[in-house]
Amino acid sequence: MHPDAFRRKLHYRAWHRGTREADAMVGGFFDNYADSWDAEQTAWFEVILEEQDVDIMAWAMGIEQPPAALMGPMMDQLRALDYIALPLELESDTQN
Repeated sequence: MHPDAFRRKLHYRAWHRGTREADAMVGGFFDNYADSWDAEQTAWFEVILEEQDVDIMAWAMGIEQPPAALMGPMMDQLRALDYIALPLELESDTQN
């Protein structure tokens, strides 16, 4: 598969998880970091995309421990949660 087509596929899968929260978390993570990923990091992300949203969110928020195979710098980066930008309508709701 052409690299651009593969990247578009990952982007789509990252942003179409099934819930708005998971879309923001997984899609935001992809948008903020994917440009710097090497093949190994991209492969890690592909594995994450196969996991259930509730599991990914629990791992990212530190509620649950992820499988050992997913631990490492990429999981640490996912757990930082500093890459999520709330849509403007949500930001104004949280400021009231």
